[in-house]
Amino acid sequence: MIKQIDKYIISQFVRNFLFALLCFILIFILVDLFENLDKFIDNNLPFTEVLNYYLHFIPEIIKLITPIAVLLATLFTAGTMLNYNETVAVKNAGISLLRYMLPFLVMGIFITAFSLYFNNWIVPEANKIKLSIERNSLKKNKNLAGFNKLYFQDSKNQLVLIDNFGEEKMTAYRVSVQLYNTDTLTKLVKRVDAAQMKWINNNWIFFNAAERNFKDSSENMVIHDSIPASDLKGFNKLNIVPSQITRKQLKPDEMNYGELAEFIESLHKGGQDTDRQLVDFYSKISFSFASLVVIIFGISITTGSKRRKGLALQFGISILVSFIYLGFVKISQSFGYNGDLNPVLTAWLANIVFAGFGIINLYHKNY
Repeated sequence: MIKQIDKYIISQFVRNFLFALLCFILIFILVDLFENLDKFIDNNLPFTEVLNYYLHFIPEIIKLITPIAVLLATLFTAGTMLNYNETVAVKNAGISLLRYMLPFLVMGIFITAFSLYFNNWIVPEANKIKLSIERNSLKKNKNLAGFNKLYFQDSKNQLVLIDNFGEEKMTAYRVSVQLYNTDTLTKLVKRVDAAQMKWINNNWIFFNAAERNFKDSSENMVIHDSIPASDLKGFNKLNIVPSQITRKQLKPDEMNYGELAEFIESLHKGGQDTDRQLVDFYSKISFSFASLVVIIFGISITTGSKRRKGLALQFGISILVSFIYLGFVKISQSFGYNGDLNPVLTAWLANIVFAGFGIINLYHKNY
């Protein structure tokens, strides 16, 4: 009997989940299409390019709406069982609430595991193509600076300024590396200015470089036709690499866990504040667990109810709870970005609060 109930719950859950997922994907695409239709026409985008844009938009939609679809599937499945008194029959059969929840929790764990992979590898790659189309074809969300006028704090007392970077040739143009006194961080000690800085055999080579050493009120200058960065005496090791320069133009949504962690590490080596990037990093992980959290929350709402609820009410509850959850996430992120909250706590706070409420609600309504 128990196995039959498990199969029934899982089949109903999967059907409701896939239906909700499909509906939300269509709604998102239609809303976005109406919003961007004039841009597609103004920029003369061919149908194939528009199709390519939305094919690579779907993974991001799936990532965002999966928790909503899971909550909707949970409420619809558990609510339908309540409406047909199937929940009462389960309780009368001596099946505990925890055992009744098991199929839902199994599906939640499966969806969470899939989301950890999907949100890490599939979504960032799709976002790169989608955002590339927005920047290049729609002139939208375009970084006007591009690879021009770049600034890096390479280490605590060393700055790297690049006027222009050519990604294909791995070459930086009109480069200045400035070393400051470690005590005051205001007095310039050394600097090297080069016409070009090329990435050759995993090392930076300066071309047409002028090295200046400042001591008291005097200045000593040495001209180099070409010199490896590692041969410059007195300067800190250059931590910056080409991938860091190109990645500086990317959004966190375009980077997987490994790329974002590497980017954060490079910023940390440069002595820069990384609170914002750390919040984005941990949020990537915590958001994947939202599906498991909303299942606990959804069951706590449904199983404790004595009244039958229509599908429209359950749909409304799903949307309301989802908006509250996402709003809570955004508010907590703003505190994390400002450094007022620990990045790990910021990322997990919404999950902890909603899961805690669900568990407490389950206990009070069913025991």
